[in-house]
Amino acid sequence: MPRCRANRWRMALWWALCGWICLWPAAMPWAQPTSAAFEVSIDAPQPLAAFLTRHAELQRFKSLPDLSRTELERLVMQAPSNLRELLGTQGYFSAKVEVRLTDEDGPLPQVHIRIDPGPPTRVARLQITLEGDAKADPDAAAQRERLTADNLLAVGQTFTQAAWDDAKARALRTLTEVRYPRARLVNSLADIVPETNEANLYLVLDSGPAHFFGDVIVEGAQRYDAEMARRLVRLAGVRPGQPYDEALLQAAQRRLTDSGYYPSAFVLLAPDGDPAQHPVVARLREAPLQKITIGAGVSTDQGARVTLEHTHHRVPGLGWRALSRLQAERDATTLGLNLTSPVDDKGWQWISTGEWKRQEDTNRVTQSEQLRLGQKQERTALDRSYYLQIDRARVREFGITMPTATSVSANYAWTQRAFDDLTHPQRGYGLAAELGAGVTLTQARKPYLRSRVRWLGIWPLAGASERPSRLALRLEGAAIWAAQDAAVPVSQRFLAGGDQSVRGYAQRDIGVPLPSGGVDAGKLLAITSLEWQRPWWRDGQKTAWESVVFLDAGAVANRAADLRPKIGVGVGARYNSPVGPLQVDLAYGVERKRLRLHLSVGFVF
Repeated sequence: MPRCRANRWRMALWWALCGWICLWPAAMPWAQPTSAAFEVSIDAPQPLAAFLTRHAELQRFKSLPDLSRTELERLVMQAPSNLRELLGTQGYFSAKVEVRLTDEDGPLPQVHIRIDPGPPTRVARLQITLEGDAKADPDAAAQRERLTADNLLAVGQTFTQAAWDDAKARALRTLTEVRYPRARLVNSLADIVPETNEANLYLVLDSGPAHFFGDVIVEGAQRYDAEMARRLVRLAGVRPGQPYDEALLQAAQRRLTDSGYYPSAFVLLAPDGDPAQHPVVARLREAPLQKITIGAGVSTDQGARVTLEHTHHRVPGLGWRALSRLQAERDATTLGLNLTSPVDDKGWQWISTGEWKRQEDTNRVTQSEQLRLGQKQERTALDRSYYLQIDRARVREFGITMPTATSVSANYAWTQRAFDDLTHPQRGYGLAAELGAGVTLTQARKPYLRSRVRWLGIWPLAGASERPSRLALRLEGAAIWAAQDAAVPVSQRFLAGGDQSVRGYAQRDIGVPLPSGGVDAGKLLAITSLEWQRPWWRDGQKTAWESVVFLDAGAVANRAADLRPKIGVGVGARYNSPVGPLQVDLAYGVERKRLRLHLSVGFVF
């Protein structure tokens, strides 16, 4: 009994302590709302009124509880000078400012500010004086032209301090981006003539000597060969003798981090060096030699997904990277091994892959194996690869196993990307083509040709309004040319449907109809998609959200005369996240007569 009473006391003290902790901040003096010492009203044209409301010095003293009348009158006397300085930053140097202090309009003193800004000051002259090598270097002619063509303050434009500062920064960056990384601003002057409301601007820039890339110094290489890092930097365009270009240094950083060997990389000029051969420093943070990744997710096409990956960046005795992967989904299980060599001096890598997959579709189970050996070259705008491939597939339907189909083929793949942004493209196009020649190895040896072409174009609808939208057109076609009785493995043939194919239908839902009610992969594929993408705006600002309206159509058959398009229509939303667009689409499959939700992340072509 005493023990129960003690527990009750502990519980009471505990709840009292919790309540005191929750209420304590609100009881403190700093948590109480403070009353204003006076009120301010500003009579001025917009957007000047909003600007002065945010930045006027008077606003800082409104919440002082012990502000005396004498101090308030002193602030009112100083206010016109502060207001004129603020107006000057917006280009109004002949403004009339009136500040009055009254006690008649309420319980608090009232400070009334009336502004007549007068005419804005406009740029009458802009003189840029260039010193250093860029003054006469023929290779700097384009930069000299850009100094005036790209400047934000053209003659006749309203002068503001922010625009002047931005113009100076852009002028200096025009030099430092290419050839002249040590360029500096020597002097600048904004000569304001209040009588004529004119601004005469003078800017003196010293480019310094032209710089050229020298040898690459690698810092932080311990697990992996430093020469591999140098090779990646050179492949990005940073080669000895090449004129300095900041974009090439950034491309080298991306090339290093995209390689998978370096999670973090910084490529920059060494602090000191001969401008004719300035050393380049690559500072690296290396990835662990081995890594295990466990992932889980869900997709509208395959349901729940669990993935287990193991990466070994340098297999003993081989020096290649090995990626082992096991993925289990609702209807599919995949086991794969991918071996990749380090890149050579021309950017090519040897690849060797093996994959086993089991796919379930209604009453049909497909088990396939694939082996591939070849080379690939991956760049920002262009990918190429050629390889030999062996495919083997077995199909079991209603418990009956069909004959195994095996083939060997030689293939070439090519992808070009010409988008303005590879993460959030607003315009441009992409084109990809695959061509293969093979022979079946089971039942009867029959030759065949296989091709696949994809194209995506994005066009802004310019001039339609101040809030432009875009059109995206996607086309895809594929074909296998072979004898009618050629046993081409199902993994080499085509199916359609899903998030990146024909929305409104499940993945692998569009194919050659079977008597059992399912579908089989076909030898011909045709897909088209038209999408209207429109950004969302709020308070005059473009947000990260977009709305889309789309029409998809796709068909699969063994003969051209049997191609019957399946149509999907719908609407969706996009959120432009840092890793790419998060896409949510609601599509209606016209043939299926039902709605289907599609989710996907990122832009890949």
